[in-house]
Amino acid sequence: MNEQEFPDIQNSFREKTNLTDSFKTDDIKTVAGVDLAYRTKNGQEYAVCCIVVIDFITHEVLEKKQYSGKTEVPYIAGFLAFRELPLVPETVKKLDINPGLFMSDGNGFLHPRHMGIATHASFYLNKATTGVAKSYYRVREGPDYTDPDIPAGSFTDIVCDGEVYGRTLRTHTGVRPVFVSAGNFISLESATEITMKPVGKDSHIPVPTRLADLETHTARSVLI
Repeated sequence: MNEQEFPDIQNSFREKTNLTDSFKTDDIKTVAGVDLAYRTKNGQEYAVCCIVVIDFITHEVLEKKQYSGKTEVPYIAGFLAFRELPLVPETVKKLDINPGLFMSDGNGFLHPRHMGIATHASFYLNKATTGVAKSYYRVREGPDYTDPDIPAGSFTDIVCDGEVYGRTLRTHTGVRPVFVSAGNFISLESATEITMKPVGKDSHIPVPTRLADLETHTARSVLI
């Protein structure tokens, strides 16, 4: 794939993005957390994608799958999806459970062209997706985000040029926030609600992406 085509591909998908709910929140029974990690050997870079499916109510782990392979696209700021997407659908194919929603450790609409990994992946997964990032991705020059109030559940919108890109969300009282953005087939309001529900006592990161992240550490250590 020609890297020169990446912006055009993102923009074509952007026109098809739907930030309205394709589901009722009460109908969500399972959520899948998605994360990737990398390792280099003999000059070749490899990646592993880990997906952890949990029960949305009890947070019980229902299934864990992983898939690894060589990376074919180098890291280019703003085009992470082209680097990671070849592995995500392959990992999903290994799942026995059909998750109600995919939660990526990364961004969705919070992206210069509104096409972060969570949004881009939705067109291959045909499922509602949302992004929850641990660090802030500045999409425009200028001020960073505004910190939300101290109590858990407080948030501030991330607004660029009058448009809401995502939210800075406090999942635990007094801890650093996470950065939530809708992926596709979901509203920002529902993305915020769904991010808050599976937050455990041990971490300010939602359980699905936290567990997926932990799985990548193990998987990466034995990769290749």
